[in-house]
Amino acid sequence: MRGLGLVQGAGEMALRPATLVSDAFRQRGALAETGHRPWELPDRPWFMGQSWIDLLFAHWPVPEEALRRVVPAQLPIDTYDGTAWLGITPLCVRGLRLRGTAPAPGLSTFPELNVRTYVSVEGKPGICFLSLDADSRAAVRGARLSYRLPYFRSRIRVDRNEEGIGYDLMRTSDDGPPAYFTARYGGEGGELPVRDGSLERWLTERYCLYTLDEEGRTLRGDIHHPPWPLRRGWAEVETNTMAMPFGIELEGEPLLHFSARQDVAIWTIQPV
Repeated sequence: MRGLGLVQGAGEMALRPATLVSDAFRQRGALAETGHRPWELPDRPWFMGQSWIDLLFAHWPVPEEALRRVVPAQLPIDTYDGTAWLGITPLCVRGLRLRGTAPAPGLSTFPELNVRTYVSVEGKPGICFLSLDADSRAAVRGARLSYRLPYFRSRIRVDRNEEGIGYDLMRTSDDGPPAYFTARYGGEGGELPVRDGSLERWLTERYCLYTLDEEGRTLRGDIHHPPWPLRRGWAEVETNTMAMPFGIELEGEPLLHFSARQDVAIWTIQPV
């Protein structure tokens, strides 16, 4: 098996400075494409840029009552034809930077995985993250403080070769429940069309996240990116305990989609 690339934790992917600069330009360029958005861009400057690489959307239908036990009551669960969904999404973050700055080598690139479901507040559908894992102390600390998100430190190894993308996660944070995810995945076929109202677009085209402040008030963080360039995904999952801490059992085969890249601008969280 001939290796084509390797990531092992934060800072260990050797990227040329020109690649990081290109990421920054692509993030800013994403703001020029807005016709697909369900609402206008915020009227204040965006805060952070990121590029998401080799992302797998793995989604399972789950009982809404199971999610209601772990999603804050302030966040109404969003459903598609009456069905609630839970997603597990491994990816690699690249080119992370604050607005007006360049990505910092050694800090701007790391693997991440999130466990998510979908909510809608005041007519704006968004994401509720149940957990996020990253192989970066700085990213975990910063996201906890700035976005009030349930981030945990994990040791994550990602390898790429002609057989797909290998992803191996073990949570190492001492303030979170154990969690493991080991899989190989990739994309197949051509790019899927953008079909308004389709399940794949309902699951992926989310332009904000929701969380709560220390007093239980709802906060929204706006997100912008072009329409997702989705392909059908495939995955061979060896270990997946990411939903177990929430008492949610994932049954059956997941619905899988893959995207090789997405460039994103993110705003700070604000009260709803």
